[in-house]
Amino acid sequence: MEANFKEDQLEGMGIGQPVELVSDLYGSSVVFHGKVAGLSPGTGSAFSLLPPQNASGNWIKIVQRLPVRIALDPRELAQYPLRVGLSMKVTVATGKPGAAQAGRATTRYETGVYAEDEKGAAALIEGILKANLGQGRADQAPERP
Repeated sequence: MEANFKEDQLEGMGIGQPVELVSDLYGSSVVFHGKVAGLSPGTGSAFSLLPPQNASGNWIKIVQRLPVRIALDPRELAQYPLRVGLSMKVTVATGKPGAAQAGRATTRYETGVYAEDEKGAAALIEGILKANLGQGRADQAPERP
């Protein structure tokens, strides 16, 4: 499941920290348990197909929410099934010593999607820089792969 936290609520949050959740569906008598499984590297709007642009120059600070992935205990889910879109109160134990530091060491975002496009990129950039600095002509820049 994903919980959306405000930017200022993420301080000290890390992979592996314990989480308690209370669903409006079951009330406070049922407490779900889990662990932080992942932190998003950005807000939902940053990764949208058409991210919002502010061309008017009116900049107003709006607190963004970032998704935090939580792995729930499967036994509790079997006993008390959840539905998509339910409201829940989520509490992350950010004060647990070592949990955030241990998680940061193993967290890694990596993709091989652009590996083919990156081949020859350094040579292309070097050719463009030389051309812009007058050390060569733009038509001498290497072809893009």
